[in-house]
Amino acid sequence: MKKDKTVWIKADGITWEENKPRITTGLESGADCILLNTEDIPGARELGNIRVAAPGDEADIIVVGCGSEGDGTRELPEDFADSLDISEAIRLSREGKTVAGYVIIRNKRYEQFALELGKTCDYLITVGTDWKVIPLENLIAGLQQLDVEIIAGVQDSEEAKLALETLEHGSDGVLLDTDNLSEIKNVISIRDRSGMERIPLIKARVIKVKSVGMGDRVCVDTASLMIPGEGMLIGSQSNGLFLVHSESEESPYVAARPFRVNAGAVHAYIRIGEKTRYLSELVSGDEVLIINSEGETRPAVIGRVKIERRPLMLVEAEVEGAVIKTLLQNAETIKLVGNNGKPMPVTELKEGDEVLVYFDASARHFGIKIEETIIEK
Repeated sequence: MKKDKTVWIKADGITWEENKPRITTGLESGADCILLNTEDIPGARELGNIRVAAPGDEADIIVVGCGSEGDGTRELPEDFADSLDISEAIRLSREGKTVAGYVIIRNKRYEQFALELGKTCDYLITVGTDWKVIPLENLIAGLQQLDVEIIAGVQDSEEAKLALETLEHGSDGVLLDTDNLSEIKNVISIRDRSGMERIPLIKARVIKVKSVGMGDRVCVDTASLMIPGEGMLIGSQSNGLFLVHSESEESPYVAARPFRVNAGAVHAYIRIGEKTRYLSELVSGDEVLIINSEGETRPAVIGRVKIERRPLMLVEAEVEGAVIKTLLQNAETIKLVGNNGKPMPVTELKEGDEVLVYFDASARHFGIKIEETIIEK
């Protein structure tokens, strides 16, 4: 199972006035942790609820290496067995504390030190100097069998993307050091998409569109705004899901609601990560998967689920010799996505139209993909 990538914000400058904007923007943008000076911990906790990393027992994650061997304040010992930082990390771990090692990779020897320190920590923060990718590759390879998360120091979103993708797996997170507050938001956006699967979408040919009467349909309102081209994967069969477009487009009939997908009837499946769930099961606080016409995905949190009785229509489509179906509300604001990536109102669908779908010949049991024969009609 993929780990969620994390973003840490470096806010351990000389003064609180220097650090506060980074801390505030990190909190507002959804950063996972703030690296602080010990004396700034009370002020940061007043600003909001977020994990803090700092030297000293008051922190959620205790950092070793700052003002010591890791950052070059003290010289590295000839024998790493004599390292004060490694000894301190071992002591803290034995006391049940969460520990992060901090190392500035100045040369090969510091890379070797980081590898040894990482063996004793929960997190290893590595900050490159002139050369960054090769040391990070070596550390990822050297520590991949251990339960330690590597946090790579970066200065902008371009470096963050590179770090999170190095050696396919990438670092487990990044430590962003920047005064450009907009870059904090950019890196958070990269984090949100990093590690998310790309779902292959293919075209299906519509073979039937039919009004079927009244039924209970589900609107999924998220705490995120969607843009044109984005929606959710919905369908009556778990292995054949239609890309149902968000209400992100203006309409002459109703204002845009870019947080919403009018997903379909209560019985339908919705793709959630690697699994599917019934629309009727969803509640506020659950996580759903937003997907665009290119198959790119991102998570979103449900803010509200609305179930109301509405007129429904059946849409059937043929894909790879199979027929897949879904029931959608019969209204012009509900749209599928055409093969050209543009939304198509269900009220204008006709036989022969092509729409984007996800299709997998494998069956699913309790939402989990399995090799089994299951017939859904």
